[in-house]
Amino acid sequence: MERTVGTVVRGVRAPIIREGDDLALIVRDSVVNCIKAEGITIGEKDVVAVTESVLARSQGNYASVEDIAADVKAKFPAGHIGVIFPILSRNRFAICLRGMAMGAKKITLMLSYPSDEVGNHLFDVDMLDEKGVDPYADILDEKKYRELFGYVLHPFTGVDYVEYYKELITGCGCECEIVFANKATAILNYTKDVLCCDIHTRARTKRLLKKAGAKTVYGMDEILTAPIGDSGYNDFCGLLGSNKATENTVKLFPIHCKEFVDRVQALLKEATGKNIEVMVYGDGAFKDPVGKIWELADPVVSPGYTDGLAGTPNELKLKYLADNDFANLSGEALKAAISEKIKQKDENLVGKMASEGTTPRQLTDLIGSLCDLTSGSGDKGTPIIYIQGYFDNYTK
Repeated sequence: MERTVGTVVRGVRAPIIREGDDLALIVRDSVVNCIKAEGITIGEKDVVAVTESVLARSQGNYASVEDIAADVKAKFPAGHIGVIFPILSRNRFAICLRGMAMGAKKITLMLSYPSDEVGNHLFDVDMLDEKGVDPYADILDEKKYRELFGYVLHPFTGVDYVEYYKELITGCGCECEIVFANKATAILNYTKDVLCCDIHTRARTKRLLKKAGAKTVYGMDEILTAPIGDSGYNDFCGLLGSNKATENTVKLFPIHCKEFVDRVQALLKEATGKNIEVMVYGDGAFKDPVGKIWELADPVVSPGYTDGLAGTPNELKLKYLADNDFANLSGEALKAAISEKIKQKDENLVGKMASEGTTPRQLTDLIGSLCDLTSGSGDKGTPIIYIQGYFDNYTK
C-alpha cells in the first residue's frame, strides 16, 4: 500500500533529569520504550533530538552570580564598564547583569532602540517617526529618552526594562547610567572598556570597537569560558545561551555536545540495529509575527549533531515543476513525471530555478526549529524529540 504520511514528529517523555544522570542512557531507554509502546517501525535516517537544557543540567553546568562577578572583575580591573546591546530578558540576561554589576564599580548600559537584537521592543517603532528621531545617528541619554518615549511596558512581560535594569545594577551597589544608541562605537564617549552582549552580531561589534580605539573589549561569549573555582563554563560561547536557574545561578549552554550525540547514536545502533541521527537543540530559528521577536537567543540552534545532519537540503520545488516543466500534465502522468524528475535531480541544486523557493538553511537549524516548536518551553515533559520521514521525498 502506498504511504500516505510524510514527516512525523513525536515528543518523547522522559524522567526529570538531574545533575549526574547518564543522559545518553536515559535518551536511549526513552526512545526504545517509545518505539515499543507505540508500535513504531524505525525508518531510514530517523532523527532523535535532545534539548540543550537537560544536557546542561545533567552535566551540572551551572555558575553563580559571584562566579560571573569574579570573571568580569578580572577582565575589567578599572571598574567602569560599558555594557552594550543586551537583550531585554529576565530569563536570559537579567541575572547575568547582576553578576556584571557585582564585578564593577560603574556600568554605562547602552541599549539599542527601538528594539533589542532579537526583536524585544522598548517602544513601538512608529514612535521614531512621530518624535523625529534617527535611530542610526541619534544618541539619547536617559532623560531625553524619557522625554521622548515615556515609560513603556513590554507587551508580553509588563516590564519597563530601562527601569528594571537600572534598579538591578544599582541594587548591587554599582553606579549606573543608561544611554541609547545603535552605533557600537558610541559607548567610547563614556568608557574605553566594553563588554559586548549582542549575540549574532558580536564579532562585528568587537571588531568595530577595537578599530575605533577601545582599550578592553570582551563579549559575553568570553565570560566563563573556563571554570571559576568549581563553577561551570562553556569554552565555545561563555555566558551566551545561558538561562536563569535560580535567583543566584545560571544554567550555561552544554559542553561536549559532539561526544554526547555520537554516544547516543552508538547506543541506539546497539539497541535497534539502525543508524539514527542525533542532535542537541536549543532555540528554534524563527520569528514571531505578532510580537516581532526572533526566537534565537542562543548562539546557535544546535551545538552538536552527528555527521549525517551536516549540510543543507537539496530539494526541488514541486509547485514549480507542476506549473512549469509539466504544466501540460495532470493526474498519474504528472505524478510519474515529477517522481522521475526527483529521482534524477542533481546532487547540488544551488542556483537552479527548480529549487527556487526551497529553504537553503542548515539542516540542523530547520530540524532544531521543528523540535523547539514540538517540545515547547513549558510543562510538556518531552525533552526528547523523535522524527521520522524528514529526509523522505515524494518518491519514497
